[in-house]
Amino acid sequence: MGRTVQMAYVRIEMLSGRSEEQKAIIARAVTDALQEHAGIAPARLLIVFEDVAVENWASDGALVSAKRRASTSKI
Repeated sequence: MGRTVQMAYVRIEMLSGRSEEQKAIIARAVTDALQEHAGIAPARLLIVFEDVAVENWASDGALVSAKRRASTSKI
């Protein structure tokens, strides 16, 4: 029986606006967690960040962009 190589692909979707530095910190934390808890070597891990425009994201049945407009109009 051959050796099993552990690999992982992680896709992180979040609202646009995170800096490159923030994404680097997130990538490091995800890499460390998968290495520690799943035995995935950092070289065997691929992380993809997908920035989603606020007008393309909905939560609780409403567009996030509409929720933001509503909350700022109350100020």
